[in-house]
Amino acid sequence: MEATKGLTNLQLELVKLFSFEVSEDQLKELKQILVNYFASKITEDMDKLFEENNWDEGKIEEWSREHMRTKYE
Repeated sequence: MEATKGLTNLQLELVKLFSFEVSEDQLKELKQILVNYFASKITEDMDKLFEENNWDEGKIEEWSREHMRTKYE
């Protein structure tokens, strides 16, 4: 996925789709479909990273103990 200036191809498609009047329930359902789609893509990408780097649950545990904040001065 790449951010660009102006409307993206996805935004243009959604504008076409949303030119039709839908109920609030339908709008909520469509939003949930989009959320689920992008969540599945993120999950796929993370699964790929874990596989490529031979990470396991130990890596997640390691991350949970990291302190990445910098000292405020």
